[in-house]
Amino acid sequence: MNSYFKHESSFIDEGAQLQENCKVWHFSHIMSGAILGKECNIGQNVFIASGVTLGNKVKVQNNVSLYTGVHCEDEVFVGPSVVFTNIINPRSAIIRKDQYVTTNIRKGASIGANATILCGIEIGEYAMIGAGSVVVKNVKAFSLQVGNPSRQIGWVSHYGNTLIFDADGIAECPESNRKYQLLNGELNEVFS
Repeated sequence: MNSYFKHESSFIDEGAQLQENCKVWHFSHIMSGAILGKECNIGQNVFIASGVTLGNKVKVQNNVSLYTGVHCEDEVFVGPSVVFTNIINPRSAIIRKDQYVTTNIRKGASIGANATILCGIEIGEYAMIGAGSVVVKNVKAFSLQVGNPSRQIGWVSHYGNTLIFDADGIAECPESNRKYQLLNGELNEVFS
């Protein structure tokens, strides 16, 4: 007996690994060799290719294709219709299956609806990618990125709230009351 839920319209190929309490909704396909951690939630019309890894509690919303080379750590959120690539220079008539490029989405990062993530990118822990953004280079942890091409416009907390720094260079998350400070261009949590 499976320890995960699969809607009857979805396909999970033999050799795919789904940990307990995963949910796979309507019209999705998970290929052999894909690995999903505990409590992942896979939305409608999602494709997950061989070699893709998802950590625990990853949410992949509707109409997303995760191609070979995409790796999401724990608690990543992938919004509806996000686009990933895995070849730098695709051509229909040229087979480049030995040239897939790795894309890493680090713990707690969120990618907004309709964003495009070019291959070879690393999105840092708890970063927030705005809807419709096109990410063409690495994204720092806790960075708030928007636009085409995406650019950093601020910083966010673990809870995804925009941070506003006071005169002493300290910012407090209004939801969690966690405090942050910028040191050498990196966001760090301040522990009292």
